[in-house]
Amino acid sequence: MKRVVIAELLDSDAGTKAEIDDSLSDLRRINERFGGISTTQSLIERVARERARTSFSLLDVASGTGHATDLIRKRLQVRGLQLQLTFLDRAASHLPNGNRVVAGDALQLPFRDRSFDLVSCNLFLHHLGPRQVQQFADEGLRVCREAFLVNDVTRSRIHLALVYTALPLFRSRLTRHDAPASVRQAYSPAEMCKLLAKTCASRIEISRHYLFRMAVIAWK
Repeated sequence: MKRVVIAELLDSDAGTKAEIDDSLSDLRRINERFGGISTTQSLIERVARERARTSFSLLDVASGTGHATDLIRKRLQVRGLQLQLTFLDRAASHLPNGNRVVAGDALQLPFRDRSFDLVSCNLFLHHLGPRQVQQFADEGLRVCREAFLVNDVTRSRIHLALVYTALPLFRSRLTRHDAPASVRQAYSPAEMCKLLAKTCASRIEISRHYLFRMAVIAWK
């Protein structure tokens, strides 16, 4: 299945406020039920085991409302692992209220080198072209001290068929457009490995997770 680039409506806020709010609500449910939260949680736990750490500062890029990452923080806290979160999104209107929120460009992160232990993103890399993926990964590796984490969907015909089956479950017309678009322009694990091999990462780990999720650790 060839990768096809399709502009996603939520990226440009191409809808009413109610439609955008409904789409963000759809994304929360997708993350809760279809591997978004569990995949990122497993990535953080993997780094914690490797580095023998019990606390991390984490920059969540393209965070939207930050709901998924905050829920991960609460789950990990029960397991004795502490996260201090900072949220970054292109659109300030998507961000939660709070002190540790930043509106900024993922390709030019507005932070100094080694500002955070971890830099993470969820359902974002498929929005980027190949060169942008490499640029963003290098930016994430510049800003982190330990690892750059990716949680994203993978491209396949079966996954696309499942998304079309699920369209009636989504509240927003934006999601009904964006969900299949995301799968069509997502990367395969092999493609992602090839792209990230050209970055400044010391090594790359890629694994598959529940319901066509791809998990990536690019180590500093």
